[in-house]
Amino acid sequence: MPVTRLASVADAEALTEQLRSNRDFLAPWMPARDDSFFSVDAQRANLADALDAYGRGTAVPLVILDDDGQLIGLLNLNGITRGAFQSASLGYWVSSSHNGRGFAVAAVADAVVIAFEELRLHRLQAETLLHNTASQRVLTRNGFKPFAVGPAYLQIAGEWQDHLLYHLLNERWQATV
Repeated sequence: MPVTRLASVADAEALTEQLRSNRDFLAPWMPARDDSFFSVDAQRANLADALDAYGRGTAVPLVILDDDGQLIGLLNLNGITRGAFQSASLGYWVSSSHNGRGFAVAAVADAVVIAFEELRLHRLQAETLLHNTASQRVLTRNGFKPFAVGPAYLQIAGEWQDHLLYHLLNERWQATV
């Protein structure tokens, strides 16, 4: 049973509530954010932008849901590139109250199905901070393999930080004519 669905602008309030209540929990793993990020208006605008990218075929914004259908996190397929690359980047987070309970593993599994079966991509990539072993377990449980370390790869928590890069290849990929 999928634990994700396409995000909607109507998710702005629930998303804002999760971001506010998880602000300290997520801070070490995300770009530094000012107070305005944690407003319903900002999240409504972010969701609208993500859905515009979805309409252009360059992203898939998904919300992660618990067993009761409540929003508990976010997962994005970003930077969808066609042509010779046929690839996307994956990012996700789950609320502290639902962390370690399999929701991230299931959400990433949903994203792999979307990427490989619906979008027919050849490759997914994801990055984790070197010390983010929980996220590394989520990826490896979904078949991702580490392939490189990116020095000063992303600015997280206000600092350029090294990341371990993972990928998953669609072994059944076939070009469409």
